[in-house]
Amino acid sequence: MSKRRLSAPVFYAALLPILTASILAGIAIGSTTLDWRTVVHVAGLKLLPAGWVNPGGITKADTVIVWLIRIPRVVVAGFVGMGLAVAGAVMQGLFRNPLAEPSLVGTGSGAILGAVISFAAGWSVRSVVSLPIAAMIGAFVALVIVYVMATRGGVTPVGTLLLAGIAVTSLLTAVSSLLISITIVNWQIGQEIVFWMMGGLDARSWTHVWLCAPFVLLGFAAAMFQTRDLDLIQQGEETAASFGVDVESSKRFLGLTAAILTGAAVAVAGGIGFVGLVVPHAVRLLVGPSNRALIPASALTGAAFLILCDLLARTIHPPVEISLGVITALVGGPLFIGLLIRRYWEASAT
Repeated sequence: MSKRRLSAPVFYAALLPILTASILAGIAIGSTTLDWRTVVHVAGLKLLPAGWVNPGGITKADTVIVWLIRIPRVVVAGFVGMGLAVAGAVMQGLFRNPLAEPSLVGTGSGAILGAVISFAAGWSVRSVVSLPIAAMIGAFVALVIVYVMATRGGVTPVGTLLLAGIAVTSLLTAVSSLLISITIVNWQIGQEIVFWMMGGLDARSWTHVWLCAPFVLLGFAAAMFQTRDLDLIQQGEETAASFGVDVESSKRFLGLTAAILTGAAVAVAGGIGFVGLVVPHAVRLLVGPSNRALIPASALTGAAFLILCDLLARTIHPPVEISLGVITALVGGPLFIGLLIRRYWEASAT
């Protein structure tokens, strides 16, 4: 039984309005609800040349809410969702497993450890950029450790890479837990660490956008550059080598790409699960396994998904803001279970 796929134009025709609506809703809806025309008006004033848009009718409060509070948060949510979804697509292709997720090579736990060190050392209090920088450094250090452990004679077997990733993840998680246990006596630091590990985008600013966006765009470009190699590796390493792919070099490059994307996302948003697992898995069912179509489709879907999840986190129980990681788990968990059930019934019907 052949599977029905959506063509790229049909998929984007359905997705782009959803993404646009999610961006507008994410900016307009909150503790102070704004008219969407006000959102567009303020954005036009800031983005278009002076004199192109009449500033009449826009208050200073509107400008602060839209440009300094809501838009940076929505932009960060979009880039984080994009980064995690693309990293998930890359890891699923690299491990030839649609159930793989971005943190399999230890980058997520490395980023969390870097952030915990930043909290424990007091760096996060001194500078807003110290926390994301420490998280990104932690992600890259974890990746290097995993590859050093898994590589022998210039060869990195995927199975060994997976086992090394699991081992390093367990070790780094234990170190993070140890540091949390030591610092938990300081209630404020302990609370900050716990909230950050649960994931969230409160108080995100344009600084966080500039810290995250370049790395996510770089990782996305690198992933698109490797789509042919990734497609061939999915068919098997021997097949890829027969088509002239330097398999070992490609695996290292793909792992580095996933680490850049994951580290940048975790650095500004904390621990957020299910996005890199559910989004590329669901998109693959719609557009097929070709990474040239899958990766950009996953990027836009991940952005829309996380923007909507963040909107739920802010509005589902006002004035309390639910942790974003909790929302993605509550939404992504049932969705993923549904996808697994669908796969089971499709397999049983063949």
